[in-house]
Amino acid sequence: MIETKRIYNAPSSDDGYRILIDRLWPRGMSKEKAKLNLWMKEIAPSDELRTSFCHDPQKWEEFQREYRKELAAKEDLVKQIKKFEKEKHVVTLVYSARDTEHNNAVALKAFLEKK
Repeated sequence: MIETKRIYNAPSSDDGYRILIDRLWPRGMSKEKAKLNLWMKEIAPSDELRTSFCHDPQKWEEFQREYRKELAAKEDLVKQIKKFEKEKHVVTLVYSARDTEHNNAVALKAFLEKK
């Protein structure tokens, strides 16, 4: 099972294997407080895609389409997350965006669920 969770929400035992999937470290968050198993910044959208999207819901469809193209080229990282899911049963994709519906974790989860 793949879940998503904002890094500023308290970690819980239900989170399973916690992977930060943002390219930049979240502001004001210590490594101890984040309680991450892995920081996989390489799976994050490119800087160009991230800045062009700028969390604008009107650009959501285009962002997802372009991010899927980027993810297709990162097959090893996608396989690694799927392996963690199989081994740990629950993987939580941790992100820092305020918008809980339009962010890279939501797009990545949708991509992974189709694999």
